[in-house]
Amino acid sequence: MQSIGIIILAMLLAFPALAPAGTSRLAALTSETGAPSLGELPAVDGRPDRSTTRLAALGRERQLHQALELAPSDFFVQDELVEAEPEIELTLPENELPDSDIPLTFNSKVEYFISFFQGSGRSSFTRWLSRSERYIPMMKEVLKKNGLPEDLVYLAMIESGFSPHAYSVAAAVGPWQFMSATGKRYSLRINPWIDERRDPLKSSVAAALYLKELYDLFNKDWYLAAAGYNAGENKILRAIDMYNSRDFWQLSRGSYLKRETKDYVPKLLAAAIIAKDPARYGFADIAYLPAIEVDTVVIPSRTDLEVISRLIDVPYQALKELNPELRRWCTPPDYPDYELKIPLGKKALFEAEYAKLPEGERFTEKVVYARYKLKRKETLATVAKRYSTTVEHLTELNHLKKKSRLRGKSILVPVVAQNGPQVAVASADKPARAKKSSREFKKYYTVKRGDTLYSLARRFKVSEKILSAWNNLKGKVALRAGRRIIIAKYVEKGGEMMPVGG
Repeated sequence: MQSIGIIILAMLLAFPALAPAGTSRLAALTSETGAPSLGELPAVDGRPDRSTTRLAALGRERQLHQALELAPSDFFVQDELVEAEPEIELTLPENELPDSDIPLTFNSKVEYFISFFQGSGRSSFTRWLSRSERYIPMMKEVLKKNGLPEDLVYLAMIESGFSPHAYSVAAAVGPWQFMSATGKRYSLRINPWIDERRDPLKSSVAAALYLKELYDLFNKDWYLAAAGYNAGENKILRAIDMYNSRDFWQLSRGSYLKRETKDYVPKLLAAAIIAKDPARYGFADIAYLPAIEVDTVVIPSRTDLEVISRLIDVPYQALKELNPELRRWCTPPDYPDYELKIPLGKKALFEAEYAKLPEGERFTEKVVYARYKLKRKETLATVAKRYSTTVEHLTELNHLKKKSRLRGKSILVPVVAQNGPQVAVASADKPARAKKSSREFKKYYTVKRGDTLYSLARRFKVSEKILSAWNNLKGKVALRAGRRIIIAKYVEKGGEMMPVGG
């Protein structure tokens, strides 16, 4: 009998009521009944303050100890339950979850992220919602055309907040946060001139293809497919083998998956639940960005955006915003018939004016870009002054973050062209000067466990011999996981990017 009392007591400690009697846990998170106290929600890393939580629990234990006259030995120690505690499925009426074409679950982890988005994550979630109406209709259409659930659009929400300019510390880019290798696998162009991971439409098509493959790979389980999208399919396959389970919640209790992946699915579900009925969760006054209406025009050869800006009387920056995939001031040189987005209603004017423009006036090389290695104590401000540019331009050009380490770093700087569009490599002691030799670009890949020279050569369509030469690999030396190797080289010749080797 005493053991039954202990179990009941443990349940009371684990699940203090969040709402009045008769009110479900999900309703307690909505604006009708008021959001729960967020005192235990963090302001730093998205995790509850364990010391605060433990002190509160100890206080409740003492009160119940006195009321029920139980001995101290009758209480569980919190630390003994941490590892053994299973994922808690909360019971609530089905009609409280919004309709969705992906399976929605409400458990303690989902509840946590709903509370987090209402609390310390509120400002970020508000920005995500404000962008949502600009991109969701197009993304849902792409998903639907590929036979996928439309609510997978909320993957892009938690990945990037629907920002085409999102850039992660792991170098994932764009609204769907593709890594370079994965983006190329699904035919996204990524080079010094263009990065189609930032193109909302093209990256959505690539994401749909990837998600469809993941869904089939994981036996029609969207939770595992989503986890695979975050961590990579091989990571999830290894977790399945390790724990002999295909249940995401079971896998997330183990130590193999990273915290980010364990949180990914509950974060997705929380975002979907709120975004499908934002007013109910306290997001009633969102200033939604309007949809972008555009025309698409074909650009037959490399053309300066400033030239197009003058032809159709549209600001240069507006063209850049409509075409976030462009990394430079012009359309890409190695992309004939590139489709450029311009404001709706400007297509006829563009076609008429562009037809009159001599081919030699479509592109004027104003500057070339050189490599500059920063010295000790040198700042972006001093470099910007030296090369008559701005800190903002250098930051954008080199994809720098505020906390990027600069000492010894080699960055691109703009220099005035002397004899054409060639690019020189500059040093801190030698100002950049145009050279006749072509500049070489390299693409890199970080070796993963299980990679071999043969598999990488086939994957990146290059011979084993050339791959060995590029990376100074001797004989049949094993590739070490974590090593960064060159997997492709290009040179710029006459404004065109030409592959080297093969």
